[in-house]
Amino acid sequence: MRHLLDTKTLSRDDAIRILDVAEDMRDTQSREVRKLPTLRGKTVVNLFFEDSTRTRISFEAAAKRLSADVINFSAKGSSVSKGESLQDTAQTLQAMGADAVVIRHGASGAPQTLATSGWITAGVVNAGDGTHEHPTQALLDAFTIRKRFFGADSRGRDLAGLRVTIIGDVLHSRVARSNVWLLTTLGAHVTIVAPPTLIPQDVSAWPVEVAYDLDEAIAAAPDAIMMLRIQLERMNAAYFPTEREYSRRWGLDAARLHALPEGSIVMHPGPMNRGLEISADAADSPQSTVLEQVANGVSVRMAALYLLLSGERDAAAAREPGPASRARRPEEDAR
Repeated sequence: MRHLLDTKTLSRDDAIRILDVAEDMRDTQSREVRKLPTLRGKTVVNLFFEDSTRTRISFEAAAKRLSADVINFSAKGSSVSKGESLQDTAQTLQAMGADAVVIRHGASGAPQTLATSGWITAGVVNAGDGTHEHPTQALLDAFTIRKRFFGADSRGRDLAGLRVTIIGDVLHSRVARSNVWLLTTLGAHVTIVAPPTLIPQDVSAWPVEVAYDLDEAIAAAPDAIMMLRIQLERMNAAYFPTEREYSRRWGLDAARLHALPEGSIVMHPGPMNRGLEISADAADSPQSTVLEQVANGVSVRMAALYLLLSGERDAAAAREPGPASRARRPEEDAR
């Protein structure tokens, strides 16, 4: 695997392969010594032009548990505030010997530009670009769903037959877009529920069912529901009358939680706006997977960095755009 930029172009086999390697990584994290020597001598740069808590710390933890050296870059307090371009920033990191760049950027397409421009030779992982995609979030969500429903028998399986409902600010959500493409690729049936003003104009081209009534969507007994954060920082217009009105019609409150089937799970990519799109009862219920998603995020990002830097990049580059050949299992590196 040379880069991880989106889930729209990620094949079913490659997606399952990443999830299976994440299973191996998850197994290593239950040991007394959780650190692997796999990426010793490699340098991973976290290049974040937008604020982040979970994603940045998760990537940092993933790289360090694989014994890589980590450089954290934040646009605030850097030369970016003086007008330095993405190209100059990237080439500076290249000169410092970066082997992989994890980038979050406010402009959709920035990771693609970084990966294909020739500015750097490092592998690029998209940690969220504008309202475009967030592939590792979708992968950890798929990993969480698979683990919840198939348990120890999840390795090698897709999500065929499962029904997933995504609710909230779909218009501004890169998480929703990545999940739509990945979950569909893995065989799940995806429904999106939102106010008409928060449904993208090009949704007719998406492989999803669109609904506007949350109560009807819950009555359809989905296996998983994913609540999305209302992204007020990206809104420059009135997309709904008031926050109270939104919460009443599209928020997951205690009554809607109790209407869900007992086996359904409640997901949220974080950060949560408690009392707006999700109530405290729902966020803290046994059906909630919020903290599992955070824990699984480290395993999935370990898998992504492992496949990116474990020696396959040269082989992948030589035969691009085909999928990378099978990497050694993490257990083999731990011996």
